[in-house]
Amino acid sequence: MTGLRKWLLLVVILFAWGAIASEPPGSATDGVPGVPADLRVANRTIITLQATLLGETPAGRVQRATAVIDEALQGTDEPQVRIDPILNSQLVILNGRRAFIVAPQDLGVDGGDTRVAAERAVANLQLVIDETRQARSLRFLLTATGLSLLATLVYLVLIKGANFARLKLRALLPALMRSRAREIKVGQLSLFDMQYVYFFIDRLLRLLYWGVVLLFSYEWLSYVLSRFPYTRPWGESLNIYLIDMLKLLMNGVINAIPGIAVAVMIFFIARGVSGFSRRLLERLSRPGTLKWLTAETLHPTTRLTSLAIWLFALVMAYPYLPGAGTDAFKGLSVLLGLMISLGASSVVGQAAAGLILTYSHTLKAGEYVRVGEHEGTVTEVGMFNTTIRTGLGEVLTLPNSMITGSVTKNYSRVGQGSGYVVDTVVTIGYDTPWRQVEAILIEAAERTEGILSTPRPQVFQTGLSDFYPEYRLVARATPEQPKPRAELLSMLHANIQDGFNAYGIQIMSPHYQEDPSKDKWVPPEKWYSAPARPPVDGPDDRTST
Repeated sequence: MTGLRKWLLLVVILFAWGAIASEPPGSATDGVPGVPADLRVANRTIITLQATLLGETPAGRVQRATAVIDEALQGTDEPQVRIDPILNSQLVILNGRRAFIVAPQDLGVDGGDTRVAAERAVANLQLVIDETRQARSLRFLLTATGLSLLATLVYLVLIKGANFARLKLRALLPALMRSRAREIKVGQLSLFDMQYVYFFIDRLLRLLYWGVVLLFSYEWLSYVLSRFPYTRPWGESLNIYLIDMLKLLMNGVINAIPGIAVAVMIFFIARGVSGFSRRLLERLSRPGTLKWLTAETLHPTTRLTSLAIWLFALVMAYPYLPGAGTDAFKGLSVLLGLMISLGASSVVGQAAAGLILTYSHTLKAGEYVRVGEHEGTVTEVGMFNTTIRTGLGEVLTLPNSMITGSVTKNYSRVGQGSGYVVDTVVTIGYDTPWRQVEAILIEAAERTEGILSTPRPQVFQTGLSDFYPEYRLVARATPEQPKPRAELLSMLHANIQDGFNAYGIQIMSPHYQEDPSKDKWVPPEKWYSAPARPPVDGPDDRTST
């Protein structure tokens, strides 16, 4: 019963739509003076009257003509129709009586030949007469009923056949998908999830099936309505609407072919220019050609060039695309522009910062850097952010705008060769000889595995504070991975502690609340306390003062 209700509802909807489609455009204003009125007999429009003749409105003229025609149709003899000219008008006479007059004013502002309009109206009136005779013929009605039943039987068979074909294809679909799934792979991974593909194709078949059902129902309804005289105008209007729609679609497709051809040509040209620019950039990236174009910047430069070419091609091809001038495309363009203007400012800023990092060679993958408070090995320099892996196993994602707006220390470019710079800071009181501190720090660095002996580790006194000097140990290390660097710093700090403990020196930063009873200074005889060694050229002259 549910399926039968669906079919009945579909037939009622199509029937009502056909009735609405055949409704005359001026019927809603019949009876209003000076407003055109349609002369309709037996559900068929004969002519549209627009003029007011001898004080009679179009609606009044229609009412008088309808009475004359109905009286003639109710007779037993076949009505005779003829046209008699009268001045600039045409008089349509039915069985010797005036049915209506076709005046020049009835033809509208465009004008025309009243004779041609009258002949067209007579043809419509003769069609009404013929259909009235057919409606009174029992043989004709039985024949129409039989043809309608036959059409209904054919319609049901076609619907059943369409459903059978859909079910058959649905049953063959899993086996076909399994055979094709082995061919559509990227490496060992299947490119498509067969479950979702099956669901999509099944819904597509169902949609195609209902489209065929709707087309068959439309044609069946149009054919059945055209068999009977009273409903024939409805069936004809359905056919005319379908044909007009198909003509409109075909004209749209044919008119769009030149534009599509131009757009395809533009895209093929863009593809060729993109390939040529890629090969040209590869040649220009060779050493000694362009300083800013290197092996590191070749890939992003190629991508940016290709993006610019394709965007230019899209802008050039856009006017030739079908529907480019419609309000829908214009509204979509405005929406995209609004979205970009409101939400893309930060994205554009991040992309610009990524380009600055790429072409300024601030950092690259594999280098050990320090950005603000973050330190680690660069693993990826992207368009919008940069990824850094620390020695503690953390992965930091830093926005490119943050990197360009802060100080970046690159430990991998201080010296020549592999590895990077490693440094640490120690603060020792003024009562410890600075030569002794330097010697202990260098000795701790030499004892640390992974620190290079060439170049030799150095110690710099980076500050003389009120209570202690600051010593910075700078050395070159070989590891390039973040974890070995963290382990190397831990080992270096351990050796520094062992070194100071071995010579009885406390690693501390003293702070005084009052002056000590004894001056905190180093006498000259302690300047070269072990393990410090005096210069080869002899003791410093300042020791004799």
